[in-house]
Amino acid sequence: MRLETVPLGQLCSVSNGKSDTKDAIEHGEYAFFDRSRTIKKSSRYLFDCEALIIPGEGTEFLPRQFSGKFDLHQRAYALFDFSDLVGIRYLYYYLHHVRDYFPRVAVGATVKSLRMRHFEQLPVVLMSVPEQHRIVTLLDEAFAGIATAKANAEKCLRNSRELLAIQVSRILSASGDGWAERSLVEICVVDWGNTSLTKSSYIEDGKYLAVSAAGCDGRIAHMEHAKHTPVLSAIGAQCGRMFFPDEDFTAIKNTITLTPREGICLGRFLFHLLNHVELPKRGAAQPFMAKGDIQAFRVLVPSRLDEQKIIAGQIDALEAEAMRLEALYTRKLASLDELKQSLLHQAFSGEL
Repeated sequence: MRLETVPLGQLCSVSNGKSDTKDAIEHGEYAFFDRSRTIKKSSRYLFDCEALIIPGEGTEFLPRQFSGKFDLHQRAYALFDFSDLVGIRYLYYYLHHVRDYFPRVAVGATVKSLRMRHFEQLPVVLMSVPEQHRIVTLLDEAFAGIATAKANAEKCLRNSRELLAIQVSRILSASGDGWAERSLVEICVVDWGNTSLTKSSYIEDGKYLAVSAAGCDGRIAHMEHAKHTPVLSAIGAQCGRMFFPDEDFTAIKNTITLTPREGICLGRFLFHLLNHVELPKRGAAQPFMAKGDIQAFRVLVPSRLDEQKIIAGQIDALEAEAMRLEALYTRKLASLDELKQSLLHQAFSGEL
């Protein structure tokens, strides 16, 4: 098979847009492409053609194909007016094949961005037009099948998570004799994390775990809590997230520790219980939890510790199975992505 390499600038026109983020409107008549993967709307159009559109900034510079009237952000690029030597769909797949090219040549220290020369100089491997058509037909069919398989795997992944939530909710709501509604302060000691300690207190060879609002992410010189004591993130994007350290630890600023009262509550049961209820939060832009709200929050708890232990064990088993299924579906999704890259490699090396 005869292969020829031609600079992209000789195969199509390349242009960036002239619009800005403020030009996007909710109910615009035309598609508006900017640096994100979300297609916005605009009241005007700058192009009326079939084009490949590529963001000019960010971390992912993958093309999308569009035909019709559209607006374009000044930091995005459109490839259009294609030569007879190349088909748009062929070029679409080729740009996915060389997906590492744009991140490699992009400039900038913090936000990577592309320049016109990066498009014009990109070497494109060309085949004959009939061969391009054959390759595109094969890839369209294969990628459609892969898309269906990915959609099924993602649906199974969502279903497994939803089923876990339903099963856990059913277990925790199946109250019987000896169950009573109690405030959290009745079943555990509610304490703020050590407000004098921040992440700057971490030491590399610390003996004990440090738990912050973001999780178990450092070491510290001393311990204040025994392992298997639930910790609650009290502020920020992860407000309400629960942690259950498996070693002795110190909880630092912006956390709430919930030490179970002996003979009344088990740590593992409390962890699962609070993981599946809606805890009280305040604030909108920056959500946070108030200690008083948490202390007064009421939950249904079995009085017998052996029943709490059984329930915690049941939920542990369900979560282990959910994790197994999630790992299975995640591997399947990764293998499908690898299959796409393998097909692209075969297609553009003359092996397909």
